[in-house]
Amino acid sequence: MSLLEVSDLTQRFADKILYDKASFELYKGEHMGIVGQNGAGKSTLINILTGEIVPDHGFMKWQSGIRIGHLDQYAEIDGACRILDYLKTAFAHLYELEQKMNLIYEEMASTGNVEKLELAAKYQERLELGEFYGIDSQIDKVAYGLGIQAIGLNRTVEQLSGGQRAKVILAKLLLEKPDVLLLDEPTNFLDQEHVDWLSGYLSTFNGAYVVVSHDFDFLEKVTSCICDIEFGTIKKYSGKYSDFLRQKEHLRKDYIRQYEAQQKKIEKTEEYIRKNIAGVNTKIAQGRRKQLERMERLAPPAFVHKPSIQFQETSLSAQKALVVHDLEIGYDNPLLPKLNFSVMGGQKLVITGFNGIGKSTLLKTLVRHIPAVSGRFRFADPVKIGYFEQDLSWENNTKTPMQIISDAYPNMIEKEIRRQLALCGVKSTLATQPIGSLSGGEQSKVKLCRLLLSPCNFLILDEPTNHLDTESKEALKLALTQFNGSVLLVSHEPSFYRKWADRCLNIEERRKGS
Repeated sequence: MSLLEVSDLTQRFADKILYDKASFELYKGEHMGIVGQNGAGKSTLINILTGEIVPDHGFMKWQSGIRIGHLDQYAEIDGACRILDYLKTAFAHLYELEQKMNLIYEEMASTGNVEKLELAAKYQERLELGEFYGIDSQIDKVAYGLGIQAIGLNRTVEQLSGGQRAKVILAKLLLEKPDVLLLDEPTNFLDQEHVDWLSGYLSTFNGAYVVVSHDFDFLEKVTSCICDIEFGTIKKYSGKYSDFLRQKEHLRKDYIRQYEAQQKKIEKTEEYIRKNIAGVNTKIAQGRRKQLERMERLAPPAFVHKPSIQFQETSLSAQKALVVHDLEIGYDNPLLPKLNFSVMGGQKLVITGFNGIGKSTLLKTLVRHIPAVSGRFRFADPVKIGYFEQDLSWENNTKTPMQIISDAYPNMIEKEIRRQLALCGVKSTLATQPIGSLSGGEQSKVKLCRLLLSPCNFLILDEPTNHLDTESKEALKLALTQFNGSVLLVSHEPSFYRKWADRCLNIEERRKGS
Protein backbone atom coordinates (compact mmCIF):
# COMPACT_ATOMS: atom_id res chain seq x y z
CA MET A 1 0.00 0.00 0.00
CA SER A 2 1.33 3.43 -0.96
CA LEU A 3 1.95 6.24 1.54
CA LEU A 4 0.73 8.75 -1.04
CA GLU A 5 -1.49 8.39 -4.08
CA VAL A 6 -1.81 11.23 -6.58
CA SER A 7 -4.33 10.63 -9.37
CA ASP A 8 -5.50 12.68 -12.38
CA LEU A 9 -3.76 15.79 -11.03
CA THR A 10 -4.46 18.86 -13.14
CA GLN A 11 -3.21 22.32 -12.27
CA ARG A 12 -3.17 25.54 -14.26
CA PHE A 13 -1.20 28.68 -13.55
CA ALA A 14 -2.43 31.69 -15.51
CA ASP A 15 -2.66 30.35 -19.09
CA LYS A 16 -0.12 27.59 -18.48
CA ILE A 17 -0.96 23.96 -17.70
CA LEU A 18 1.52 22.62 -15.13
CA TYR A 19 0.11 19.08 -15.03
CA ASP A 20 -2.68 17.48 -17.02
CA LYS A 21 -4.19 14.33 -15.42
CA ALA A 22 -0.85 13.35 -13.89
CA SER A 23 -0.59 10.39 -11.49
CA PHE A 24 2.13 8.85 -9.32
CA GLU A 25 2.58 7.10 -5.96
CA LEU A 26 5.05 7.30 -3.09
CA TYR A 27 5.81 4.08 -1.21
CA LYS A 28 7.22 3.36 2.24
CA GLY A 29 10.95 4.07 2.44
CA GLU A 30 11.05 5.59 -1.05
CA HIS A 31 13.41 8.52 -1.59
CA MET A 32 11.93 10.60 -4.40
CA GLY A 33 13.55 13.49 -6.24
CA ILE A 34 11.45 16.03 -8.15
CA VAL A 35 13.07 17.59 -11.23
CA GLY A 36 11.97 19.73 -14.16
CA GLN A 37 12.65 22.97 -15.96
CA ASN A 38 12.26 26.26 -14.10
CA GLY A 39 8.55 27.01 -13.87
CA ALA A 40 7.51 23.40 -14.53
CA GLY A 41 5.66 23.29 -11.19
CA LYS A 42 8.04 21.58 -8.74
CA SER A 43 7.40 23.89 -5.78
CA THR A 44 3.70 24.00 -6.66
CA LEU A 45 3.63 20.21 -6.39
CA ILE A 46 5.13 20.37 -2.89
CA ASN A 47 2.49 22.95 -1.92
CA ILE A 48 -0.25 20.65 -3.24
CA LEU A 49 1.17 17.76 -1.20
CA THR A 50 1.13 19.90 1.96
CA GLY A 51 -2.43 21.05 1.28
CA GLU A 52 -1.44 24.71 0.85
CA ILE A 53 -2.73 24.62 -2.74
CA VAL A 54 -5.94 22.87 -3.79
CA PRO A 55 -5.50 21.41 -7.30
CA ASP A 56 -7.88 22.34 -10.11
CA HIS A 57 -8.72 18.67 -10.66
CA GLY A 58 -7.77 15.22 -9.38
CA PHE A 59 -7.07 14.06 -5.89
CA MET A 60 -4.23 13.43 -3.46
CA LYS A 61 -4.54 10.86 -0.68
CA TRP A 62 -2.12 10.29 2.19
CA GLN A 63 -2.21 7.06 4.18
CA SER A 64 -4.07 7.71 7.44
CA GLY A 65 -1.95 8.37 10.51
CA ILE A 66 1.11 9.42 8.51
CA ARG A 67 3.26 12.16 10.11
CA ILE A 68 4.38 14.60 7.42
CA GLY A 69 7.22 17.07 7.92
CA HIS A 70 7.51 20.04 5.54
CA LEU A 71 10.55 22.30 5.20
CA ASP A 72 8.93 25.73 5.40
CA GLN A 73 11.82 28.20 5.30
CA TYR A 74 9.46 31.06 6.14
CA ALA A 75 7.80 29.49 9.17
CA GLU A 76 6.99 31.93 11.97
CA ILE A 77 9.35 31.66 14.95
CA ASP A 78 9.54 33.76 18.08
CA GLY A 79 12.55 35.98 17.44
CA ALA A 80 13.49 36.04 21.13
CA CYS A 81 13.67 32.22 21.23
CA ARG A 82 17.15 30.69 21.56
CA ILE A 83 18.20 28.22 18.84
CA LEU A 84 18.59 25.45 21.42
CA ASP A 85 15.13 26.02 22.86
CA TYR A 86 13.61 26.03 19.38
CA LEU A 87 15.31 22.73 18.48
CA LYS A 88 14.01 21.18 21.70
CA THR A 89 10.44 21.84 20.54
CA ALA A 90 10.97 18.89 18.16
CA PHE A 91 10.65 16.72 21.29
CA ALA A 92 7.75 18.61 22.89
CA HIS A 93 5.64 15.45 23.21
CA LEU A 94 8.43 13.72 25.17
CA TYR A 95 8.90 16.68 27.51
CA GLU A 96 5.15 16.59 28.20
CA LEU A 97 5.40 12.89 29.06
CA GLU A 98 8.29 13.61 31.42
CA GLN A 99 6.27 16.33 33.12
CA LYS A 100 3.30 13.96 33.60
CA MET A 101 5.59 11.28 35.00
CA ASN A 102 7.27 13.70 37.41
CA LEU A 103 3.90 14.93 38.67
CA ILE A 104 2.94 11.35 39.52
CA TYR A 105 6.20 10.81 41.42
CA GLU A 106 5.72 14.12 43.30
CA GLU A 107 2.19 13.09 44.24
CA MET A 108 3.44 9.70 45.42
CA ALA A 109 6.14 11.34 47.53
CA SER A 110 3.67 13.67 49.27
CA THR A 111 0.72 11.30 49.71
CA GLY A 112 2.28 7.86 49.70
CA ASN A 113 -0.35 6.78 47.15
CA VAL A 114 1.14 4.23 44.72
CA GLU A 115 -1.97 3.66 42.59
CA LYS A 116 -0.46 5.53 39.60
CA LEU A 117 2.91 3.78 39.80
CA GLU A 118 2.05 1.55 36.81
CA LEU A 119 1.10 4.61 34.73
CA ALA A 120 4.38 6.30 35.65
CA ALA A 121 6.24 3.15 34.54
CA LYS A 122 4.45 3.27 31.17
CA TYR A 123 5.47 6.90 30.75
CA GLN A 124 9.05 5.92 31.59
CA GLU A 125 9.00 3.16 28.98
CA ARG A 126 7.68 5.53 26.29
CA LEU A 127 10.42 8.06 27.14
CA GLU A 128 13.09 5.41 26.75
CA LEU A 129 11.62 4.23 23.42
CA GLY A 130 11.62 7.83 22.23
CA GLU A 131 15.33 8.17 23.20
CA PHE A 132 14.40 11.01 25.53
CA TYR A 133 17.62 10.73 27.51
CA GLY A 134 19.66 11.14 24.34
CA ILE A 135 17.98 14.37 23.19
CA ASP A 136 21.05 16.53 23.85
CA SER A 137 23.32 14.26 21.80
CA GLN A 138 20.75 14.12 18.97
CA ILE A 139 20.58 17.92 18.87
CA ASP A 140 24.38 18.20 18.97
CA LYS A 141 24.74 15.73 16.09
CA VAL A 142 22.29 17.53 13.78
CA ALA A 143 23.44 21.02 14.83
CA TYR A 144 27.05 20.12 14.11
CA GLY A 145 26.18 18.44 10.80
CA LEU A 146 24.32 21.51 9.50
CA GLY A 147 26.84 24.03 10.85
CA ILE A 148 24.56 25.42 13.56
CA GLN A 149 27.06 24.77 16.36
CA ALA A 150 29.36 27.31 14.72
CA ILE A 151 26.56 29.90 14.87
CA GLY A 152 26.02 29.25 18.59
CA LEU A 153 23.05 27.44 20.09
CA ASN A 154 22.48 30.25 22.59
CA ARG A 155 21.93 32.87 19.90
CA THR A 156 18.37 34.08 19.41
CA VAL A 157 16.47 33.55 16.17
CA GLU A 158 16.22 37.30 15.53
CA GLN A 159 20.02 37.47 15.30
CA LEU A 160 20.16 35.01 12.39
CA SER A 161 20.52 35.64 8.68
CA GLY A 162 17.94 34.17 6.32
CA GLY A 163 20.19 31.22 5.48
CA GLN A 164 21.01 30.51 9.14
CA ARG A 165 17.33 30.65 10.03
CA ALA A 166 16.53 28.14 7.29
CA LYS A 167 19.23 25.82 8.65
CA VAL A 168 17.66 25.90 12.10
CA ILE A 169 14.20 25.11 10.68
CA LEU A 170 15.68 22.18 8.73
CA ALA A 171 17.44 20.91 11.87
CA LYS A 172 14.18 20.88 13.85
CA LEU A 173 12.43 19.04 11.04
CA LEU A 174 15.11 16.33 10.95
CA LEU A 175 14.99 15.95 14.74
CA GLU A 176 11.22 15.40 14.59
CA LYS A 177 11.78 12.31 12.39
CA PRO A 178 8.39 12.32 10.61
CA ASP A 179 7.26 9.40 8.45
CA VAL A 180 7.55 11.55 5.31
CA LEU A 181 9.76 14.58 4.63
CA LEU A 182 8.82 17.19 2.02
CA LEU A 183 11.91 19.25 1.17
CA ASP A 184 12.00 22.13 -1.33
CA GLU A 185 15.59 23.11 -2.24
CA PRO A 186 17.15 22.15 1.13
CA THR A 187 20.73 22.70 -0.11
CA ASN A 188 20.29 26.32 -1.24
CA PHE A 189 21.41 27.68 2.13
CA LEU A 190 24.02 25.00 2.96
CA ASP A 191 27.77 24.94 2.38
CA GLN A 192 29.33 21.90 0.74
CA GLU A 193 30.38 20.14 3.94
CA HIS A 194 26.84 20.52 5.30
CA VAL A 195 25.34 19.35 1.98
CA ASP A 196 27.55 16.26 2.29
CA TRP A 197 26.33 15.68 5.85
CA LEU A 198 22.69 16.07 4.80
CA SER A 199 23.29 13.65 1.91
CA GLY A 200 24.55 11.03 4.33
CA TYR A 201 21.69 11.64 6.75
CA LEU A 202 18.98 11.37 4.09
CA SER A 203 20.47 8.34 2.34
CA THR A 204 20.10 6.37 5.60
CA PHE A 205 16.74 7.92 6.57
CA ASN A 206 14.26 5.11 7.29
CA GLY A 207 11.21 7.13 6.30
CA ALA A 208 10.17 8.33 2.86
CA TYR A 209 10.79 11.78 1.43
CA VAL A 210 10.13 13.98 -1.57
CA VAL A 211 12.91 16.46 -2.37
CA VAL A 212 13.08 19.25 -4.96
CA SER A 213 16.64 20.25 -5.82
CA HIS A 214 18.73 21.72 -8.63
CA ASP A 215 21.87 20.25 -7.02
CA PHE A 216 22.17 17.12 -9.11
CA ASP A 217 25.20 15.72 -7.28
CA PHE A 218 23.04 15.85 -4.16
CA LEU A 219 20.11 14.14 -5.92
CA GLU A 220 22.41 11.40 -7.16
CA LYS A 221 23.37 10.58 -3.56
CA VAL A 222 19.95 10.71 -1.89
CA THR A 223 17.31 9.44 -4.36
CA SER A 224 15.93 6.01 -5.21
CA CYS A 225 13.48 7.34 -7.81
CA ILE A 226 12.87 10.53 -9.81
CA CYS A 227 9.63 12.26 -10.82
CA ASP A 228 10.21 14.39 -13.90
CA ILE A 229 7.76 17.23 -14.59
CA GLU A 230 7.72 18.06 -18.28
CA PHE A 231 5.10 19.20 -20.81
CA GLY A 232 2.22 18.81 -18.36
CA THR A 233 3.16 15.27 -17.31
CA ILE A 234 4.74 13.79 -14.18
CA LYS A 235 6.68 10.66 -15.12
CA LYS A 236 8.27 8.49 -12.45
CA TYR A 237 11.61 6.77 -13.09
CA SER A 238 13.19 4.18 -10.80
CA GLY A 239 16.83 4.47 -9.75
CA LYS A 240 19.19 7.34 -9.03
CA TYR A 241 19.42 10.64 -10.89
CA SER A 242 22.02 9.29 -13.33
CA ASP A 243 19.71 6.33 -14.08
CA PHE A 244 16.89 8.77 -14.78
CA LEU A 245 19.03 10.76 -17.22
CA ARG A 246 19.93 7.62 -19.18
CA GLN A 247 16.34 6.41 -19.26
CA LYS A 248 15.01 9.81 -20.30
CA GLU A 249 17.57 10.23 -23.07
CA HIS A 250 16.73 6.76 -24.39
CA LEU A 251 12.99 7.57 -24.37
CA ARG A 252 13.61 10.89 -26.14
CA LYS A 253 15.63 9.22 -28.89
CA ASP A 254 13.02 6.49 -29.22
CA TYR A 255 10.23 9.10 -29.48
CA ILE A 256 12.13 11.00 -32.17
CA ARG A 257 12.60 7.75 -34.15
CA GLN A 258 8.88 6.96 -33.86
CA TYR A 259 7.91 10.50 -34.87
CA GLU A 260 10.23 10.53 -37.90
CA ALA A 261 9.01 7.07 -39.01
CA GLN A 262 5.39 8.22 -38.71
CA GLN A 263 6.11 11.40 -40.70
CA LYS A 264 7.65 9.34 -43.52
CA LYS A 265 4.61 7.06 -43.55
CA ILE A 266 2.23 10.06 -43.63
CA GLU A 267 4.20 11.71 -46.44
CA LYS A 268 4.26 8.49 -48.48
CA THR A 269 0.53 7.90 -47.96
CA GLU A 270 -0.38 11.50 -48.86
CA GLU A 271 1.68 11.23 -52.05
CA TYR A 272 -0.16 8.03 -53.01
CA ILE A 273 -3.53 9.71 -52.35
CA ARG A 274 -2.61 12.70 -54.55
CA LYS A 275 -1.61 10.46 -57.44
CA ASN A 276 -4.52 8.03 -57.26
CA ILE A 277 -7.55 9.87 -55.83
CA ALA A 278 -8.95 10.53 -59.32
CA GLY A 279 -7.74 7.38 -61.09
CA VAL A 280 -8.58 3.71 -61.24
CA ASN A 281 -7.27 3.21 -57.67
CA THR A 282 -9.56 5.85 -56.24
CA LYS A 283 -11.20 3.47 -53.73
CA ILE A 284 -7.78 2.44 -52.37
CA ALA A 285 -6.79 6.11 -52.13
CA GLN A 286 -10.02 6.96 -50.29
CA GLY A 287 -9.42 4.10 -47.87
CA ARG A 288 -5.91 5.33 -47.12
CA ARG A 289 -7.24 8.85 -46.59
CA LYS A 290 -9.63 7.49 -43.94
CA GLN A 291 -6.71 5.63 -42.34
CA LEU A 292 -4.79 8.89 -42.13
CA GLU A 293 -7.77 10.66 -40.57
CA ARG A 294 -8.05 7.94 -37.90
CA MET A 295 -4.31 7.86 -37.19
CA GLU A 296 -3.27 9.09 -33.75
CA ARG A 297 -0.50 11.46 -34.74
CA LEU A 298 2.53 11.95 -32.55
CA ALA A 299 3.17 15.56 -31.57
CA PRO A 300 6.39 17.06 -32.93
CA PRO A 301 9.27 16.73 -30.44
CA ALA A 302 9.08 19.90 -28.35
CA PHE A 303 12.05 19.32 -26.10
CA VAL A 304 13.21 22.44 -24.30
CA HIS A 305 15.58 24.66 -26.24
CA LYS A 306 18.81 24.94 -24.29
CA PRO A 307 19.76 28.45 -23.13
CA SER A 308 22.67 30.19 -24.84
CA ILE A 309 24.57 32.50 -22.48
CA GLN A 310 27.36 34.85 -23.49
CA PHE A 311 28.71 37.83 -21.59
CA GLN A 312 29.50 41.09 -23.39
CA GLU A 313 33.16 41.61 -22.63
CA THR A 314 35.33 44.69 -22.52
CA SER A 315 39.11 44.36 -22.50
CA LEU A 316 41.06 44.03 -19.23
CA SER A 317 44.83 43.74 -18.92
CA ALA A 318 46.66 41.26 -16.68
CA GLN A 319 47.25 43.92 -14.01
CA LYS A 320 45.70 43.68 -10.56
CA ALA A 321 42.01 44.22 -11.24
CA LEU A 322 41.11 44.37 -7.52
CA VAL A 323 43.22 44.96 -4.42
CA VAL A 324 41.68 44.50 -0.95
CA HIS A 325 43.68 45.83 2.02
CA ASP A 326 42.77 45.39 5.71
CA LEU A 327 39.08 45.37 4.77
CA GLU A 328 36.57 44.84 7.57
CA ILE A 329 32.99 44.10 6.52
CA GLY A 330 29.73 43.97 8.43
CA TYR A 331 26.85 46.01 9.76
CA ASP A 332 28.14 48.28 12.54
CA ASN A 333 30.48 45.54 13.85
CA PRO A 334 33.00 43.51 11.78
CA LEU A 335 31.91 40.00 10.78
CA LEU A 336 35.47 38.88 9.97
CA PRO A 337 39.09 39.71 10.68
CA LYS A 338 40.73 42.12 8.24
CA LEU A 339 40.77 40.75 4.70
CA ASN A 340 43.72 41.07 2.35
CA PHE A 341 43.64 39.61 -1.16
CA SER A 342 43.84 40.60 -4.81
CA VAL A 343 42.34 39.48 -8.11
CA MET A 344 44.39 39.71 -11.30
CA GLY A 345 42.93 40.61 -14.67
CA GLY A 346 41.37 37.46 -16.12
CA GLN A 347 41.62 35.55 -12.82
CA LYS A 348 38.63 33.60 -11.51
CA LEU A 349 38.36 33.50 -7.72
CA VAL A 350 35.75 31.61 -5.69
CA ILE A 351 34.84 32.77 -2.16
CA THR A 352 33.85 29.94 0.19
CA GLY A 353 32.93 29.64 3.87
CA PHE A 354 29.93 28.56 5.91
CA ASN A 355 26.56 30.16 5.37
CA GLY A 356 26.18 33.43 7.26
CA ILE A 357 29.91 34.06 7.68
CA GLY A 358 29.77 37.15 5.46
CA LYS A 359 30.34 36.10 1.83
CA SER A 360 27.36 38.04 0.48
CA THR A 361 28.22 40.97 2.75
CA LEU A 362 31.71 41.04 1.23
CA LEU A 363 30.31 41.21 -2.31
CA LYS A 364 27.80 43.90 -1.35
CA THR A 365 30.65 45.90 0.15
CA LEU A 366 32.76 45.57 -3.01
CA VAL A 367 29.92 46.83 -5.22
CA ARG A 368 29.31 49.64 -2.68
CA HIS A 369 25.78 48.63 -1.73
CA ILE A 370 26.90 48.83 1.89
CA PRO A 371 29.88 50.71 3.38
CA ALA A 372 32.99 49.02 4.70
CA VAL A 373 33.50 49.03 8.48
CA SER A 374 37.17 49.88 7.94
CA GLY A 375 40.03 49.28 5.52
CA ARG A 376 39.98 49.85 1.81
CA PHE A 377 39.71 48.22 -1.61
CA ARG A 378 40.37 49.47 -5.12
CA PHE A 379 39.38 48.31 -8.58
CA ALA A 380 41.69 49.14 -11.50
CA ASP A 381 40.54 52.04 -13.68
CA PRO A 382 39.49 49.90 -16.71
CA VAL A 383 37.28 47.64 -14.57
CA LYS A 384 33.59 47.50 -15.47
CA ILE A 385 31.63 45.41 -12.96
CA GLY A 386 28.77 43.06 -13.73
CA TYR A 387 26.98 42.13 -10.47
CA PHE A 388 24.51 39.29 -9.85
CA GLU A 389 22.78 39.47 -6.46
CA GLN A 390 21.25 36.24 -5.14
CA ASP A 391 18.21 37.89 -3.53
CA LEU A 392 15.16 37.73 -5.77
CA SER A 393 13.87 41.19 -4.96
CA TRP A 394 12.35 43.66 -7.42
CA GLU A 395 11.34 47.28 -7.10
CA ASN A 396 7.96 46.40 -8.62
CA ASN A 397 6.76 42.77 -8.61
CA THR A 398 4.00 43.58 -11.10
CA LYS A 399 6.39 44.51 -13.91
CA THR A 400 6.95 41.93 -16.62
CA PRO A 401 10.37 40.64 -17.78
CA MET A 402 9.83 42.65 -20.97
CA GLN A 403 9.33 45.85 -18.96
CA ILE A 404 12.29 45.13 -16.66
CA ILE A 405 14.70 44.71 -19.59
CA SER A 406 13.17 47.70 -21.39
CA ASP A 407 13.63 49.90 -18.29
CA ALA A 408 17.31 48.90 -18.09
CA TYR A 409 17.88 49.23 -21.86
CA PRO A 410 15.29 51.73 -23.21
CA ASN A 411 16.77 51.75 -26.72
CA MET A 412 16.13 48.04 -27.28
CA ILE A 413 13.19 47.14 -29.51
CA GLU A 414 10.59 44.61 -28.34
CA LYS A 415 11.70 41.90 -30.78
CA GLU A 416 15.28 42.04 -29.54
CA ILE A 417 14.19 41.97 -25.88
CA ARG A 418 12.17 38.84 -26.56
CA ARG A 419 15.14 37.26 -28.33
CA GLN A 420 17.52 38.02 -25.47
CA LEU A 421 15.09 36.64 -22.88
CA ALA A 422 14.63 33.50 -24.99
CA LEU A 423 18.42 32.99 -25.17
CA CYS A 424 18.41 32.92 -21.37
CA GLY A 425 15.63 30.34 -21.32
CA VAL A 426 12.70 32.69 -20.56
CA LYS A 427 9.76 31.46 -22.65
CA SER A 428 7.73 33.97 -24.67
CA THR A 429 4.59 33.18 -22.64
CA LEU A 430 6.42 34.24 -19.45
CA ALA A 431 7.94 37.41 -20.88
CA THR A 432 4.68 39.31 -20.42
CA GLN A 433 3.67 37.94 -17.00
CA PRO A 434 4.34 39.78 -13.71
CA ILE A 435 7.86 38.96 -12.47
CA GLY A 436 6.47 38.16 -9.01
CA SER A 437 4.36 35.36 -10.48
CA LEU A 438 7.38 33.53 -11.96
CA SER A 439 9.32 30.76 -10.26
CA GLY A 440 12.65 31.46 -8.58
CA GLY A 441 14.53 29.96 -11.52
CA GLU A 442 12.63 32.04 -14.07
CA GLN A 443 13.30 35.21 -12.08
CA SER A 444 17.01 34.33 -11.92
CA LYS A 445 17.07 33.99 -15.70
CA VAL A 446 15.58 37.48 -16.08
CA LYS A 447 18.27 38.88 -13.75
CA LEU A 448 20.90 37.01 -15.73
CA CYS A 449 19.53 38.40 -19.01
CA ARG A 450 19.75 41.95 -17.67
CA LEU A 451 23.35 41.32 -16.62
CA LEU A 452 24.36 39.82 -20.00
CA LEU A 453 23.27 42.96 -21.84
CA SER A 454 25.70 45.15 -19.91
CA PRO A 455 29.33 45.14 -21.16
CA CYS A 456 31.73 44.22 -18.35
CA ASN A 457 35.14 42.73 -17.61
CA PHE A 458 34.79 41.86 -13.92
CA LEU A 459 31.90 39.63 -12.84
CA ILE A 460 30.81 39.55 -9.20
CA LEU A 461 28.32 36.72 -8.77
CA ASP A 462 26.51 35.74 -5.56
CA GLU A 463 25.12 32.18 -5.74
CA PRO A 464 23.94 32.53 -9.38
CA THR A 465 22.98 28.83 -9.66
CA ASN A 466 20.67 28.65 -6.63
CA HIS A 467 17.45 28.36 -8.62
CA LEU A 468 18.70 27.33 -12.08
CA ASP A 469 17.80 24.07 -13.82
CA THR A 470 20.48 21.83 -15.29
CA GLU A 471 20.43 23.30 -18.84
CA SER A 472 20.76 26.88 -17.57
CA LYS A 473 23.46 25.89 -15.11
CA GLU A 474 25.51 24.19 -17.83
CA ALA A 475 25.09 27.18 -20.14
CA LEU A 476 26.28 29.56 -17.41
CA LYS A 477 29.24 27.31 -16.61
CA LEU A 478 30.30 27.35 -20.28
CA ALA A 479 29.90 31.14 -20.47
CA LEU A 480 32.11 31.65 -17.38
CA THR A 481 34.72 29.25 -18.76
CA GLN A 482 34.89 31.30 -21.96
CA PHE A 483 34.80 34.68 -20.18
CA ASN A 484 38.20 36.41 -20.47
CA GLY A 485 37.66 38.92 -17.69
CA SER A 486 37.95 38.48 -13.92
CA VAL A 487 35.36 36.59 -11.87
CA LEU A 488 34.60 36.77 -8.15
CA LEU A 489 32.08 34.04 -7.33
CA VAL A 490 30.27 32.92 -4.19
CA SER A 491 28.94 29.39 -4.63
CA HIS A 492 28.22 26.29 -2.54
CA GLU A 493 28.50 23.96 -5.56
CA PRO A 494 32.07 22.77 -6.22
CA SER A 495 30.80 20.77 -9.20
CA PHE A 496 29.81 24.08 -10.82
CA TYR A 497 33.16 25.88 -10.51
CA ARG A 498 35.74 23.11 -10.01
CA LYS A 499 36.87 22.90 -13.65
CA TRP A 500 37.20 26.60 -14.44
CA ALA A 501 38.06 28.47 -11.22
CA ASP A 502 41.71 29.46 -10.73
CA ARG A 503 41.64 29.50 -6.93
CA CYS A 504 39.42 29.50 -3.86
CA LEU A 505 39.53 31.84 -0.87
CA ASN A 506 38.02 30.27 2.25
CA ILE A 507 37.16 33.21 4.49
CA GLU A 508 36.14 30.76 7.21
CA GLU A 509 39.82 29.84 7.57
CA ARG A 510 40.68 33.54 7.79
CA ARG A 511 38.36 33.80 10.80
CA LYS A 512 39.80 30.68 12.43
CA GLY A 513 43.25 32.13 12.07
CA SER A 514 42.34 35.35 13.85
